[in-house]
Amino acid sequence: MTGTVVKSTGSWYVVRDHATLNLHRCRLRGRFKHKGLKVSNPLAVGDVVEFETDETGDAGTGVIDHIEPRRNYIIRRSVHKSEHSHIVAANLDQAMLVVTLASPATSFGFIDRFLVTAEAYSIPATLVFNKVDIYDEELLDYLGQVQKMYERTGYPTLRSSAHTGEGVAAIDALLEGKTTLLSGHSGVGKSTLINALVPDLDLKTAEISEYSDKGKHTTTFAEMLEVRPGTYLIDTPGIKELGLVDMKQGELAHYFPEMRERLNQCRYHNCRHLEEPGCAVREAVEKGKIAFPRYDSYLSMMADEDNRH
Repeated sequence: MTGTVVKSTGSWYVVRDHATLNLHRCRLRGRFKHKGLKVSNPLAVGDVVEFETDETGDAGTGVIDHIEPRRNYIIRRSVHKSEHSHIVAANLDQAMLVVTLASPATSFGFIDRFLVTAEAYSIPATLVFNKVDIYDEELLDYLGQVQKMYERTGYPTLRSSAHTGEGVAAIDALLEGKTTLLSGHSGVGKSTLINALVPDLDLKTAEISEYSDKGKHTTTFAEMLEVRPGTYLIDTPGIKELGLVDMKQGELAHYFPEMRERLNQCRYHNCRHLEEPGCAVREAVEKGKIAFPRYDSYLSMMADEDNRH
């Protein structure tokens, strides 16, 4: 049978089979655990797998025999093993990053690392600026400037408030017919937004949790929720940091759309856009055509790569 992984707890995987949409609690055959990939999780939510009913004959349990090749994925450095990476979710149609400018403030560095990761795996990304109900006039004006900066670069943005309901219908419309990863720091109001987007959320999470080894819904693990037939939302735990994975310094500028369009204009083909003469990227920053916070994020990521090598 084939199915999609809708929850991973590290030791058990909950798989929704494609034929009946029933859930199965599955184990992974040992041989998949060591494939030379330096990842802390061999399987991620969103993975398509082949599985068979467990030899024990228990109803709803199975063994995963095969993992289909992934179309794409979002990956970050593992929290526990620095030399390993962790796949957040796989086979995505799009990603949404929930961010806030206050209580807590999300840094440009974090936003840009997420966008670079999405660019690297060709995943369309949207920024959702949440908690706008608590912003004063000055902060709303600043938010407008931040939105303009990202929209000019090609990223759609939305304003939302989980408490007043502002923006919820617009987000819901963007989800239609797609598998969407919803991510963000802890405390940005993601859970409240999801409650507004997914009717009967408690019922849906309880159904999936019956098959996991925790016995209750926690936000420790990613989980795929059905908003409605054919429309899925992957809820992830709050991400504290987002280290870039397997990204060479020379590639980094390719994942900033506003830099990418100027790369062939630099004097040197191997320009790193730091202090080289005749750099079209730095010239665009000086002229205000590339926003300085974006370039600052680029410099920070380049420094991170320098420190790791």
